[in-house]
Order: sequence, then structure tokens, then C-alpha cells
Amino acid sequence: MKPRMNFYQAAPDTIKALSALESQVQASGLEQSLIELVKTRASQINGCAFCINMHTQDARKHGETEARLYLLNAWRESPGYSDRERAALAWTEAVTLISETHAPDDVYEAVRAQFSEAETVNLTMLIATINAWNRLAISFRAVPQIKASVKADAA
Repeated sequence: MKPRMNFYQAAPDTIKALSALESQVQASGLEQSLIELVKTRASQINGCAFCINMHTQDARKHGETEARLYLLNAWRESPGYSDRERAALAWTEAVTLISETHAPDDVYEAVRAQFSEAETVNLTMLIATINAWNRLAISFRAVPQIKASVKADAA
């Protein structure tokens, strides 16, 4: 796959504005581990290879386990996530797929049971921001940087 353009260079002021929003979300007080799980899950839903690669690496740097990253797309069936994380992941799916879900009341009630009003707004802005980054990366074909793997010797 070949990138279509470097959107950072094409519209630097617009990207600077999105980056400022990203900085605000990062400083919002949400746990870094939660931020990376949400970014990764939204990126999985959207099929953004660039962002999945980036945020799983970032999650590992912040101490996330391999098992939780591998199980993230099946978080409902895994006991490895807290109630707060589960509420955030359900909200991530509902907001990312907003045209299908319309952010159902039961999912909102679950997120509000775990998050204050301000945290709920910050979480929603986190989801909106990663969805914006996903749409840029997918639309303009951002290519993830992947290290060459070591292939097993043929038997």
C-alpha cells in the first residue's frame, strides 16, 4: 500500500488543531492505560492498521499486557478488564458506530456509573479524536511501520 499524501504537510494548521485536542484529552485525567485501550479498540472497529500498530505499541510502553491487547476485540468474553474499562469499551463501540447504535441509554447508564460527567465528556472526546485520526490515516493510506519478523525455519 502506498500513502496518498502526507496530511500533516498538506494542512498543518488543521492537523495542529486536532493535535491540540489530542493533547487536551491526554491531560484530561483519564488513566493512560484506559486511553490506549479506547484508542486501540476504536481503531480495530475502524480497521485502521496504522493506528492499531501505534496504539498497541504505546499501550505496551505504558505497561499493558500482551494478553489484554490480544483479547481486546473480545473484551466482553474476557475476565481481564475492570468494570470501568468495560463501560469505556462499550461506550467506545457505541460512539464509534454512532450511526448504527445512536448511543443507547443502557450503555450511557453503564458509563455514567463508572465515570463522572466531566470524565464522560473527556472519554467521548477521546473517542471522537481517535475516530478523526482513524479517518485521516485510512483515507490517506498511512502505512504502519512494522519490523520485519523472523521466519521459522522450514521443517
